Amino acid sequence: MITTNPGRWDFHGGIHRPDRKSMSAGKFLGKVPLPDILTLPLQQHIGAMAEPSVAVGDHVYKGQTIARVTEYIGAPIHAPTSGTIIAIEEKPVPHPSGLSAPCILLQADGRDEWGELPEPLPYFDDLDPSLLRERIRWAGIVGLGGAAFPTSVKVNHGPDRPIQTLVVNGAECEPYITCDDLLMRNQADRIVEGIKILLYVVDAQECLIGIEDNKPDAIAAMRQAVAESGLQDVQVVQVPTRYPMGGEKQLIKVLTGKEVPSHGIPSEVGVICVNVATTAAVTDAIMAARPLLGRLVTVTGEGASEAGNLEVAFGTPMSHVIQHAGGYSDKAYKLILGGPMMGFTLGHDDLPVTKGTNCLLIASRAEAPDPDKALPCIRCGKCVEACPAQLLPQQLYWYARAKDFDKTQEYNLFDCIECGCCSWVCPSHIPLVQYYRFAKTETWAMEKDKQQAEEARRRHEARVERLERLDRERKARLRQKKDALEKKTAAGGHDPKKAAVDAAMKRVAAKKARQAQEKNNAEEQP
Repeated sequence: MITTNPGRWDFHGGIHRPDRKSMSAGKFLGKVPLPDILTLPLQQHIGAMAEPSVAVGDHVYKGQTIARVTEYIGAPIHAPTSGTIIAIEEKPVPHPSGLSAPCILLQADGRDEWGELPEPLPYFDDLDPSLLRERIRWAGIVGLGGAAFPTSVKVNHGPDRPIQTLVVNGAECEPYITCDDLLMRNQADRIVEGIKILLYVVDAQECLIGIEDNKPDAIAAMRQAVAESGLQDVQVVQVPTRYPMGGEKQLIKVLTGKEVPSHGIPSEVGVICVNVATTAAVTDAIMAARPLLGRLVTVTGEGASEAGNLEVAFGTPMSHVIQHAGGYSDKAYKLILGGPMMGFTLGHDDLPVTKGTNCLLIASRAEAPDPDKALPCIRCGKCVEACPAQLLPQQLYWYARAKDFDKTQEYNLFDCIECGCCSWVCPSHIPLVQYYRFAKTETWAMEKDKQQAEEARRRHEARVERLERLDRERKARLRQKKDALEKKTAAGGHDPKKAAVDAAMKRVAAKKARQAQEKNNAEEQP
């Protein structure tokens, strides 16, 4: 039974900007054909990098695990098709830094043959939830809303944190992006089946599905699917269209009225939040025993010949996806991974689609103009009014600019969700989010250096303590031998070592005496 009054609450700040979703909304452009070579980065998720479990020259099958994780926070990588591993090397990856990272290169054989998969689990509610979490981990499922946090970790909240509410995020608040909208319109049943599974896994009492009111078709489809499922404690909630409504903490506040604490996570207030695409992937993993091999990707913008959504296998070059969508128009100016608020500009399109790729925005100059020259801050306070995390962006900016990273943490830098609202409203055109990202990166680097220095100090101290201990033990053994010898000698005991030394000295003395006698005898002879 739904115990809350969803949609009654609100979050601080946020902005209203044109959503530009009509360009691609409801348009499915089909499944992108597999390329000849797929490039699969080993780091497609938050957490530890996956480690290759295949070697160059190996033949692999579709769905086969080709990179595993040993750390708790991580997700394995699977082969999106059958083929041969032709390289494991550094390749350019979609990242703001523009740098390369370790990747597995798979040459498709064109047969698309499935490998051996585990058994489906249709009667999941007869199983221990830990087995379902392990299946979700095996499937390599991560948050498909953009964060790419391993889902198996998110749903493992522990017995000390009972879950009241499962929140399913269908807000899709970022402008231009419509892949989740299309998924809800066309595959609502698949999403609802995943909700059933997750409700059982986390033992939640209710589920609230939040969808912005600019997606009426998705809302209708999800409500119909929920009604037909017979689920009594699941409700589709229409929420206002306001960016960043799809932020985890913001949507939880609107739906439940609960505030996730600073530096905290939703399970601390009895809530777990998952994206609709993630929920659908859970259905595939449990009911069909299929790992996560691809996703829906929005290709849009005035620079795209045809805007729409496509089904894409991971590792597919972005150039291949764009070509299948009709290619670039003569208005193409910038290629942005993600939306205009939280996305970042790519230097080229020879990059692979990964688990976190939800949109390729081919923007015109009008849609993504070059940034204006930053002017001095006029302390207008608009950034404070817009910040959904209720931070003080102006203060964070000053301290980040001054490289006073201790101060930025005092002002809760890591509560910043990098939504870009502050930069959007700034009349001085200051790229505030860039300063916050810089401060976070530097803080992480300093913390890593500090941890390494602390580890080196501990190792040094352990080595010094070990050497001192060994020296003490050696001296103690010598003292014990000396004390035992002295006690034995004092008691009139025979010391074989001393006797041997005395005997040797006597032999030396006798030899010297004999040599002296022989010399004297030789001198006395005429």
